Amino acid sequence: MCHVFAGQSPSNYTFETRSVRLMGHPTSVRLEAKFWVVLEQLADAQDMPMSKFLSALYEEASEIHGEVSNFASLLRCCCINFLDPAFNHEQLALEAQDARAKMDVVAAE
Repeated sequence: MCHVFAGQSPSNYTFETRSVRLMGHPTSVRLEAKFWVVLEQLADAQDMPMSKFLSALYEEASEIHGEVSNFASLLRCCCINFLDPAFNHEQLALEAQDARAKMDVVAAE
């Protein structure tokens, strides 16, 4: 019944820890390897390097919610949402375009 899931490569669910800088503070994030693959796709969709994407996500979540109590769980849920067939990829692309335009304005100043 679950062979397709149980038989997957253990490399998918092996933990991978990455060092990141969030709001200027060095820290590390530990996720299953498969989530890092999806996060790379998310960062690419935002036209950002992974480090910048993670920092921007953390900062926006902090602004919206006041704090981010479990960043690793937030990242996992972002991956699930991104892979959901109902996810609005067009909205994500528009937000990325807006962010790039704002960065261009700041860079020109």
